[in-house]
Amino acid sequence: MNRSPSFAGVILAAGESSRMGRDKALLPWPPQSSGSVVKDTFLSAAIRSLALSSDFIVVVAGKNEQALAAVAYSNGASIVTNPDPSRGQFSSLQTGLHDVLNHGRDAALITLVDRPPARTATVEMLRLAFETAPPNIWAVVPEFSGRHGHPLVVGRELIEVFLQAPATASARDLQRLHRERIQYVAVDDPCVSININTPEDYAGLAAPK
Repeated sequence: MNRSPSFAGVILAAGESSRMGRDKALLPWPPQSSGSVVKDTFLSAAIRSLALSSDFIVVVAGKNEQALAAVAYSNGASIVTNPDPSRGQFSSLQTGLHDVLNHGRDAALITLVDRPPARTATVEMLRLAFETAPPNIWAVVPEFSGRHGHPLVVGRELIEVFLQAPATASARDLQRLHRERIQYVAVDDPCVSININTPEDYAGLAAPK
């Protein structure tokens, strides 16, 4: 018997992008040649990648809230602000998940803004994997070439675990603690496991085929 959860999308975008030197959420995607008109950014592309599989999407911002607002709102997402993103990424995750529950949703598709977006088909496959998983499964995590990535799909049980933990906790450590509740799904999408931290990382990206 399939579950019938209601899904929200959560995009974590509160980081200061110190190693990149500019906000990664606003990097053009796909990468543009000099002088080209920027039609998309990591943030707008991430919103669209989650849109078909989510009832609504929330972007978790920090000090960059004003810079991200226009992109988020014009693409149909809302924004919540982590009041102290210096506590770490997990505190931003908790901020986003509080908003998910406040909107009456009981499952979330969670991704990071500092990467090329997963394909829409990949996101839909992960959602379906969660909906058809046994009741003892609390989350579905994509895996590409042996590397785990995002977006991950979490149900109410793991949301509660995350929210009850201290802001200094680690989502990865909590997933390991409950590893028997996690289902890993192999996907043919390298974007799920790519991290972009520096200008060199970004320069090495190829446009999607």
